[in-house]
Amino acid sequence: MDLEAVRTFVAVAESGRFQRAAADLSITQQAVSKRVAALEGTLGVRLFTRAARGAELTIDGQAFLPHARELLRVAERAGASVRPGRRPLRVDVLASRSAQSGLMRAFHRAHPDVELDVVMLHDIEAATAAVRSGAIDASFRAVNAPGHPLPEDVAAVRVLDEPLQLLTGPAHALAHARSVTVAELTGHRIWMPGIAPGTEWGAYYDDLVAEFGLTIEVTGPNFGSDALLDTIADTPALATFMGEHSRLIWPAGHGLRRIPVTDPTPVYPHSLIWHRDNPHPALPTLRTHLATAAAGQDAGGTWTPGWTLPR
Repeated sequence: MDLEAVRTFVAVAESGRFQRAAADLSITQQAVSKRVAALEGTLGVRLFTRAARGAELTIDGQAFLPHARELLRVAERAGASVRPGRRPLRVDVLASRSAQSGLMRAFHRAHPDVELDVVMLHDIEAATAAVRSGAIDASFRAVNAPGHPLPEDVAAVRVLDEPLQLLTGPAHALAHARSVTVAELTGHRIWMPGIAPGTEWGAYYDDLVAEFGLTIEVTGPNFGSDALLDTIADTPALATFMGEHSRLIWPAGHGLRRIPVTDPTPVYPHSLIWHRDNPHPALPTLRTHLATAAAGQDAGGTWTPGWTLPR
Protein backbone atom coordinates (compact mmCIF):
# COMPACT_ATOMS: atom_id res chain seq x y z
CA MET A 1 0.00 0.00 0.00
CA ASP A 2 1.39 3.40 -1.01
CA LEU A 3 1.84 5.41 2.19
CA GLU A 4 1.82 8.71 0.32
CA ALA A 5 -1.58 7.80 -1.10
CA VAL A 6 -2.74 6.94 2.43
CA ARG A 7 -1.37 10.27 3.69
CA THR A 8 -3.24 12.08 0.89
CA PHE A 9 -6.47 10.26 1.71
CA VAL A 10 -6.22 11.34 5.37
CA ALA A 11 -5.49 14.94 4.32
CA VAL A 12 -8.63 15.04 2.11
CA ALA A 13 -10.73 13.38 4.81
CA GLU A 14 -9.61 15.91 7.43
CA SER A 15 -9.87 19.00 5.22
CA GLY A 16 -13.01 17.95 3.35
CA ARG A 17 -11.70 19.31 0.02
CA PHE A 18 -9.23 18.07 -2.58
CA GLN A 19 -7.98 21.61 -3.20
CA ARG A 20 -7.26 22.28 0.48
CA ALA A 21 -5.49 18.90 0.84
CA ALA A 22 -3.35 19.80 -2.18
CA ALA A 23 -2.30 23.05 -0.49
CA ASP A 24 -1.56 21.27 2.81
CA LEU A 25 0.61 18.68 1.05
CA SER A 26 2.24 21.21 -1.35
CA ILE A 27 1.19 19.24 -4.42
CA THR A 28 -1.29 19.87 -7.22
CA GLN A 29 -4.97 19.06 -6.99
CA GLN A 30 -4.50 16.71 -9.94
CA ALA A 31 -1.85 14.80 -7.95
CA VAL A 32 -4.26 14.51 -5.02
CA SER A 33 -6.95 13.07 -7.29
CA LYS A 34 -4.53 10.57 -8.84
CA ARG A 35 -3.29 9.36 -5.43
CA VAL A 36 -6.82 8.89 -4.10
CA ALA A 37 -7.87 7.09 -7.29
CA ALA A 38 -4.84 4.79 -7.02
CA LEU A 39 -5.67 3.98 -3.40
CA GLU A 40 -9.30 3.28 -4.32
CA GLY A 41 -8.01 0.95 -7.03
CA THR A 42 -5.81 -0.89 -4.51
CA LEU A 43 -8.67 -1.28 -2.03
CA GLY A 44 -11.35 -1.95 -4.62
CA VAL A 45 -13.79 0.53 -3.10
CA ARG A 46 -14.73 4.21 -3.41
CA LEU A 47 -13.54 6.35 -0.54
CA PHE A 48 -15.15 9.72 -1.36
CA THR A 49 -18.17 11.13 -3.08
CA ARG A 50 -18.03 14.66 -4.45
CA ALA A 51 -20.77 16.97 -3.19
CA ALA A 52 -21.45 20.68 -3.17
CA ARG A 53 -19.81 20.96 0.22
CA GLY A 54 -16.67 19.18 -1.00
CA ALA A 55 -15.43 15.60 -0.66
CA GLU A 56 -17.46 13.40 1.66
CA LEU A 57 -16.35 10.01 2.96
CA THR A 58 -18.28 6.98 1.79
CA ILE A 59 -19.14 4.26 4.29
CA ASP A 60 -15.99 2.42 3.16
CA GLY A 61 -13.96 5.61 3.54
CA GLN A 62 -15.24 6.06 7.09
CA ALA A 63 -14.30 2.47 7.90
CA PHE A 64 -10.81 2.88 6.41
CA LEU A 65 -9.95 6.26 8.02
CA PRO A 66 -8.89 5.07 11.54
CA HIS A 67 -6.72 2.35 9.98
CA ALA A 68 -5.16 4.88 7.61
CA ARG A 69 -4.24 7.11 10.54
CA GLU A 70 -2.73 4.13 12.36
CA LEU A 71 -0.69 3.22 9.26
CA LEU A 72 0.82 6.71 9.27
CA ARG A 73 1.58 6.52 13.00
CA VAL A 74 3.31 3.16 12.53
CA ALA A 75 5.35 4.57 9.64
CA GLU A 76 6.47 7.50 11.81
CA ARG A 77 7.50 5.18 14.65
CA ALA A 78 9.39 2.94 12.22
CA GLY A 79 11.33 5.89 10.84
CA ALA A 80 12.05 7.28 14.30
CA SER A 81 13.48 3.93 15.43
CA VAL A 82 16.43 4.28 13.04
CA ARG A 83 16.71 8.05 12.66
CA PRO A 84 19.93 9.40 14.23
CA GLY A 85 19.10 11.29 17.38
CA ARG A 86 15.72 9.58 17.66
CA ARG A 87 16.97 6.09 18.54
CA PRO A 88 19.24 4.74 21.31
CA LEU A 89 23.01 4.71 20.91
CA ARG A 90 23.82 1.02 20.33
CA VAL A 91 27.14 -0.11 21.81
CA ASP A 92 28.70 -3.58 21.93
CA VAL A 93 30.54 -4.81 25.04
CA LEU A 94 32.16 -8.19 25.56
CA ALA A 95 30.32 -9.20 28.74
CA SER A 96 27.92 -7.73 31.26
CA ARG A 97 30.52 -7.62 34.07
CA SER A 98 33.48 -6.60 31.94
CA ALA A 99 35.49 -3.38 32.11
CA GLN A 100 33.75 -2.33 28.89
CA SER A 101 30.37 -2.60 30.58
CA GLY A 102 31.76 -0.54 33.46
CA LEU A 103 32.81 2.18 31.00
CA MET A 104 29.28 2.32 29.62
CA ARG A 105 27.74 2.47 33.10
CA ALA A 106 29.98 5.42 33.91
CA PHE A 107 28.98 7.08 30.64
CA HIS A 108 25.30 6.57 31.47
CA ARG A 109 25.76 8.15 34.90
CA ALA A 110 27.51 11.13 33.32
CA HIS A 111 25.00 11.47 30.47
CA PRO A 112 21.63 10.09 31.65
CA ASP A 113 19.90 11.93 28.79
CA VAL A 114 21.53 9.65 26.20
CA GLU A 115 19.38 6.58 25.63
CA LEU A 116 21.50 3.43 25.34
CA ASP A 117 21.17 -0.05 23.90
CA VAL A 118 24.01 -2.32 25.10
CA VAL A 119 24.57 -5.57 23.18
CA MET A 120 27.15 -8.37 23.42
CA LEU A 121 28.72 -9.78 20.25
CA HIS A 122 31.25 -12.60 20.22
CA ASP A 123 34.29 -11.48 18.26
CA ILE A 124 35.82 -8.59 16.37
CA GLU A 125 34.63 -9.81 12.96
CA ALA A 126 31.00 -9.80 14.11
CA ALA A 127 31.46 -6.43 15.81
CA THR A 128 33.16 -4.85 12.79
CA ALA A 129 30.47 -6.13 10.43
CA ALA A 130 27.76 -4.75 12.73
CA VAL A 131 29.52 -1.36 12.91
CA ARG A 132 29.83 -1.21 9.12
CA SER A 133 26.20 -2.20 8.53
CA GLY A 134 24.84 0.26 11.09
CA ALA A 135 23.44 -2.51 13.31
CA ILE A 136 25.48 -1.00 16.15
CA ASP A 137 27.11 2.41 16.56
CA ALA A 138 30.29 1.39 18.39
CA SER A 139 32.11 -1.57 19.92
CA PHE A 140 34.93 -2.11 22.42
CA ARG A 141 37.68 -4.32 20.98
CA ALA A 142 41.43 -4.98 21.13
CA VAL A 143 42.43 -3.47 17.79
CA ASN A 144 45.13 -4.53 15.31
CA ALA A 145 45.31 -8.14 16.50
CA PRO A 146 46.94 -10.36 13.84
CA GLY A 147 44.36 -11.52 11.32
CA HIS A 148 41.86 -8.87 12.35
CA PRO A 149 42.65 -5.70 10.36
CA LEU A 150 40.11 -2.90 10.53
CA PRO A 151 38.53 -1.77 7.25
CA GLU A 152 39.38 1.77 6.14
CA ASP A 153 35.86 3.00 6.88
CA VAL A 154 36.10 1.95 10.55
CA ALA A 155 37.91 4.25 13.02
CA ALA A 156 39.38 3.27 16.38
CA VAL A 157 40.85 4.88 19.48
CA ARG A 158 42.44 3.24 22.51
CA VAL A 159 40.35 4.09 25.59
CA LEU A 160 41.36 1.82 28.49
CA ASP A 161 44.41 -0.21 29.51
CA GLU A 162 43.08 -2.76 31.98
CA PRO A 163 45.69 -4.41 34.26
CA LEU A 164 45.49 -8.18 34.59
CA GLN A 165 45.28 -9.72 38.04
CA LEU A 166 45.94 -13.28 39.13
CA LEU A 167 42.94 -15.01 40.71
CA THR A 168 43.68 -17.96 42.99
CA GLY A 169 41.93 -20.17 45.51
CA PRO A 170 42.90 -20.04 49.21
CA ALA A 171 45.24 -23.07 48.97
CA HIS A 172 47.22 -21.90 45.93
CA ALA A 173 50.98 -21.41 46.43
CA LEU A 174 50.67 -17.69 45.62
CA ALA A 175 47.41 -17.06 47.47
CA HIS A 176 48.97 -14.95 50.22
CA ALA A 177 51.24 -12.83 48.05
CA ARG A 178 50.48 -9.10 48.04
CA SER A 179 51.64 -9.00 44.40
CA VAL A 180 53.44 -11.31 41.99
CA THR A 181 55.86 -10.56 39.18
CA VAL A 182 55.36 -12.02 35.74
CA ALA A 183 58.53 -14.06 36.26
CA GLU A 184 57.06 -15.65 39.41
CA LEU A 185 54.16 -16.98 37.36
CA THR A 186 56.48 -19.19 35.28
CA GLY A 187 55.63 -22.84 35.90
CA HIS A 188 52.21 -22.14 37.42
CA ARG A 189 49.16 -23.45 35.57
CA ILE A 190 46.85 -20.61 34.52
CA TRP A 191 43.50 -21.98 33.39
CA MET A 192 41.43 -19.88 30.99
CA PRO A 193 38.81 -21.99 29.19
CA GLY A 194 37.12 -18.87 27.82
CA ILE A 195 39.91 -18.11 25.33
CA ALA A 196 38.43 -18.77 21.88
CA PRO A 197 40.88 -19.44 19.03
CA GLY A 198 40.84 -16.77 16.33
CA THR A 199 39.58 -13.99 18.60
CA GLU A 200 41.45 -10.82 19.45
CA TRP A 201 41.76 -11.87 23.11
CA GLY A 202 43.13 -15.22 21.93
CA ALA A 203 45.84 -13.33 20.03
CA TYR A 204 46.57 -11.27 23.16
CA TYR A 205 47.19 -14.32 25.35
CA ASP A 206 49.21 -16.06 22.62
CA ASP A 207 51.60 -13.09 22.67
CA LEU A 208 51.65 -13.05 26.49
CA VAL A 209 52.72 -16.69 26.53
CA ALA A 210 55.34 -16.14 23.83
CA GLU A 211 56.79 -13.09 25.61
CA PHE A 212 57.04 -14.47 29.15
CA GLY A 213 56.94 -18.26 28.82
CA LEU A 214 53.76 -18.66 30.85
CA THR A 215 51.61 -21.79 30.92
CA ILE A 216 48.04 -20.95 29.94
CA GLU A 217 45.66 -23.90 29.61
CA VAL A 218 42.43 -23.64 27.64
CA THR A 219 41.36 -27.28 27.91
CA GLY A 220 37.86 -28.27 28.91
CA PRO A 221 34.49 -26.77 28.04
CA ASN A 222 33.73 -23.21 29.01
CA PHE A 223 30.76 -23.44 31.40
CA GLY A 224 30.91 -19.73 32.23
CA SER A 225 32.36 -17.62 35.01
CA ASP A 226 30.56 -19.39 37.90
CA ALA A 227 32.04 -22.77 36.96
CA LEU A 228 35.47 -21.20 36.48
CA LEU A 229 35.38 -19.60 39.93
CA ASP A 230 34.21 -22.85 41.55
CA THR A 231 37.10 -24.74 39.96
CA ILE A 232 39.74 -22.15 40.91
CA ALA A 233 38.46 -22.12 44.50
CA ASP A 234 38.65 -25.92 44.80
CA THR A 235 41.88 -26.61 42.86
CA PRO A 236 45.14 -25.47 44.50
CA ALA A 237 47.17 -26.13 41.34
CA LEU A 238 45.14 -23.74 39.16
CA ALA A 239 44.90 -19.97 38.89
CA THR A 240 43.38 -17.71 36.26
CA PHE A 241 43.69 -14.16 34.95
CA MET A 242 40.97 -11.56 35.29
CA GLY A 243 40.81 -7.88 34.51
CA GLU A 244 41.21 -5.43 37.37
CA HIS A 245 37.89 -3.78 36.44
CA SER A 246 35.90 -7.01 35.97
CA ARG A 247 33.08 -7.19 38.50
CA LEU A 248 32.76 -10.88 39.35
CA ILE A 249 30.91 -12.08 42.45
CA TRP A 250 31.50 -15.38 44.25
CA PRO A 251 30.39 -17.02 47.53
CA ALA A 252 32.34 -15.88 50.58
CA GLY A 253 33.32 -19.48 51.28
CA HIS A 254 35.36 -19.65 48.08
CA GLY A 255 38.12 -17.57 49.66
CA LEU A 256 39.37 -16.37 46.28
CA ARG A 257 42.29 -13.92 46.07
CA ARG A 258 42.85 -11.17 43.49
CA ILE A 259 46.59 -10.50 43.24
CA PRO A 260 48.18 -7.65 41.22
CA VAL A 261 50.76 -8.70 38.61
CA THR A 262 53.88 -6.53 38.26
CA ASP A 263 57.28 -6.11 36.57
CA PRO A 264 55.74 -5.51 34.06
CA THR A 265 51.97 -5.37 34.54
CA PRO A 266 50.21 -6.99 31.56
CA VAL A 267 47.36 -4.72 30.49
CA TYR A 268 44.55 -5.52 28.10
CA PRO A 269 44.10 -2.67 25.59
CA HIS A 270 40.44 -1.81 25.09
CA SER A 271 39.70 0.37 22.04
CA LEU A 272 36.47 1.88 20.79
CA ILE A 273 35.62 1.31 17.12
CA TRP A 274 32.96 3.06 15.04
CA HIS A 275 32.07 3.76 11.41
CA ARG A 276 33.67 6.99 10.20
CA ASP A 277 30.38 8.14 8.64
CA ASN A 278 28.11 7.27 11.57
CA PRO A 279 25.94 10.37 12.16
CA HIS A 280 24.50 9.49 15.58
CA PRO A 281 24.73 12.74 17.60
CA ALA A 282 25.59 10.90 20.85
CA LEU A 283 28.64 9.16 19.38
CA PRO A 284 30.97 12.21 19.73
CA THR A 285 29.73 12.58 23.31
CA LEU A 286 30.76 8.99 24.07
CA ARG A 287 34.16 9.46 22.45
CA THR A 288 34.82 12.66 24.41
CA HIS A 289 33.79 10.99 27.66
CA LEU A 290 36.11 8.03 27.05
CA ALA A 291 39.00 10.29 26.02
CA THR A 292 38.65 12.19 29.30
CA ALA A 293 38.58 8.94 31.29
CA ALA A 294 41.70 7.65 29.48
CA ALA A 295 43.70 10.84 29.92
CA GLY A 296 44.93 9.98 33.42
CA GLN A 297 46.20 6.47 32.67
CA ASP A 298 49.87 5.75 33.42
CA ALA A 299 51.55 3.43 30.90
CA GLY A 300 54.75 3.05 32.96
CA GLY A 301 55.75 -0.50 33.88
CA THR A 302 53.11 -2.15 31.70
CA TRP A 303 53.14 -4.61 28.81
CA THR A 304 50.91 -4.85 25.75
CA PRO A 305 51.41 -6.81 22.52
CA GLY A 306 53.36 -5.12 19.74
CA TRP A 307 50.26 -4.88 17.59
CA THR A 308 48.32 -2.80 20.12
CA LEU A 309 46.81 0.43 18.78
CA PRO A 310 49.01 3.39 19.88
CA ARG A 311 47.68 5.82 22.46
